[in-house]
Amino acid sequence: MAEDAKWYVIHTYSGYENAVAAAIMKAAENRNMTDLIHEVNIPMETVTEFTDAGEKTVERKVFPGYVLCKMVLTDESWHLIHNVRGATGFVGSGGKAVPLTEQEIYDLGVERHEIVTGYGVGDSVKVIDGPLAGFNGVVEELEPEKDRVRVVVSMFGRETPVDLNLDQVEEIND
Repeated sequence: MAEDAKWYVIHTYSGYENAVAAAIMKAAENRNMTDLIHEVNIPMETVTEFTDAGEKTVERKVFPGYVLCKMVLTDESWHLIHNVRGATGFVGSGGKAVPLTEQEIYDLGVERHEIVTGYGVGDSVKVIDGPLAGFNGVVEELEPEKDRVRVVVSMFGRETPVDLNLDQVEEIND
């Protein structure tokens, strides 16, 4: 059933996000529905505020009044969410819950798919995907947290830096 689990957005009363998230998980455990309700997430961001007392770093909710829940949507799980105190229902159209798309999940940073690279700066790599597939180059810059790698590729006798995704290149084993 884990393949059927999708991320849904649940609307809450403002300030009730943490209570709703905890209540959903507790209700799922109490009713033996952990196979339907997998995870609850409140997207947070770290912000530096400048005040008269100086600067301080605080965690702030990205979407106040909303909670994200990875779940399998059934009648039972729908009723569980609607019966949680502080939750007003799912975000969707026409009263139907609409799951987030893969791109929305990635953009929100809810799920991170870690890519382990076998190469580093200065290593020779081969481009395996995209319009430059088949070209070889040298890694100039590596940004795993952004899923980016800059490779200097020799094209038509010129060195050209190209930004690619981490999974578009592989290490050349000598």
